[in-house]
Amino acid sequence: MALISAHRCGAGDTEPGSSRAGENGLHALEHAVALGVDYVEFDVRQLADGRLVVTHDAPDETAGIELLPYEAVLERLAGRSAAHIDLKGAGHELEAARTALRHLDGGRILITTGSVAGARRLRDWADEHCRALRVGLSTGTSLSGLSPWAAALSLRRQLFPWHRYAAARADVLCAHHVLASLTLRRLARRRGLDLLVWTVDDRRLLRWWLRPGRAWMVTTNYPARALEFRGPDRMRS
Repeated sequence: MALISAHRCGAGDTEPGSSRAGENGLHALEHAVALGVDYVEFDVRQLADGRLVVTHDAPDETAGIELLPYEAVLERLAGRSAAHIDLKGAGHELEAARTALRHLDGGRILITTGSVAGARRLRDWADEHCRALRVGLSTGTSLSGLSPWAAALSLRRQLFPWHRYAAARADVLCAHHVLASLTLRRLARRRGLDLLVWTVDDRRLLRWWLRPGRAWMVTTNYPARALEFRGPDRMRS
């Protein structure tokens, strides 16, 4: 069965429609760990002063929003849960990986990014320093605001990203569940990549993606629901 990653620490289970301030808080993280999810997912950004912080929002949008030190979150997870580290922006991949390895075993770390160059840097570095660390390349961007022609080109690139994955050398294909259902599930199978689908909250879709053989990992805002659907035979990494 698929592994379960608690998106933004699974805040949706306790606070449906919650404000952004609580979504990456330590309370939500502890809630996800207590549930027994396989991975806790959180977004990592680099501030202008070089600090790595856990926040879903861009640094210039963080007024009044909780900024958690990246290393503090890793310390909380050490020995308790695996980490799904979703990097926002580029250029801090190796720092994020080195810091994570100071607290967690490499086999319990998944780092995802939307940057081909960033994923390649991570995979090349991990091959030398920690082969067990998994690297995922994300596919799926909004078409909002694009002209019909530009939207069609963007959608085609997202549905058939062969060259991006070859260049990135990623281990995990990370895709929006709609893209995954159309073409990317087959691509992952053909290329021998693990498939991560995001962000699956609908009950029927959760049941479908959690069935054996559909995906390696499912990211959701409702991990308690996902654990219930998956049943007692949990696979832990």
